[in-house]
Amino acid sequence: MPTYAIGDLQGCQPSLRELLEHIGFDPDRDRLWLVGDLVSRGPESLETLRFVRDLGEAAVCVLGNHDLHLLAIHAGVRETRDRSLKAILKAPDGDALIDWLRRRPLLHHDPRLDATLVHAGVHPAWTLEEAQARAAELQEILAGPRWTDFLHRMYSNLPDRWDPGLRGWDRLRFICNSFTRMRYLHPDGRLNLADNGAPGTQPEGDLPWFDFPRRAMAGRRIVFGHWSTLGLVQRPDLLALDTGCVWGGRLTAARLEPHGAEIHQVQCPAYRKPW
Repeated sequence: MPTYAIGDLQGCQPSLRELLEHIGFDPDRDRLWLVGDLVSRGPESLETLRFVRDLGEAAVCVLGNHDLHLLAIHAGVRETRDRSLKAILKAPDGDALIDWLRRRPLLHHDPRLDATLVHAGVHPAWTLEEAQARAAELQEILAGPRWTDFLHRMYSNLPDRWDPGLRGWDRLRFICNSFTRMRYLHPDGRLNLADNGAPGTQPEGDLPWFDFPRRAMAGRRIVFGHWSTLGLVQRPDLLALDTGCVWGGRLTAARLEPHGAEIHQVQCPAYRKPW
């Protein structure tokens, strides 16, 4: 049963279909891991959501920051001018798609592959077991009756330092930012959520989360996206898959068996200009 991990889609459904045809994907036999950010910026967010949902158990998708932003728009917390997101809100199955989306996990771990799927990363302080527990805290809220309460409190960069004593909305916001927005950390361990350039452009002393000293999950394979300026990165314990499809880059799939990832890519149209 081959498992393919695929980078950020962001509404680029035609590129997804092309890539799946390229790898000969069979939903009765194969499995997909999607790193999140199914929607936003590309032209077919609605079609992408429907397509991934209809794959059923053949696909696992974690939530990304753009997916959460869509939930916030639906809840009336934010507004949007993105036509592809508005199409979801107006669709006859829009509410059902939102309900499906908010129940996606923040983290998925497969013991058989010894691989962990997240959108942006895993905070360096967390072991796998701690990361699973932190993800479950937020998942419980998003899947429950108080999901819009969190969305009203989601938009902040604070707190920016992990403390096991954090409680309430502050704790959940930090968990959310770590799983869905994190790229760099300051030397003292605080999240730097402002810088999104490639390594080498960040402030002096700041490090990518995966290079932070004494990272608790070092040596365990983490599959993630979110960071288009980072691009494709393959290390024994790391697989970065956001290769900028919506910006005219490539959409990337990596077969996760055997342990060394087998890479497949298709060239994508440029739907947006890079900032």
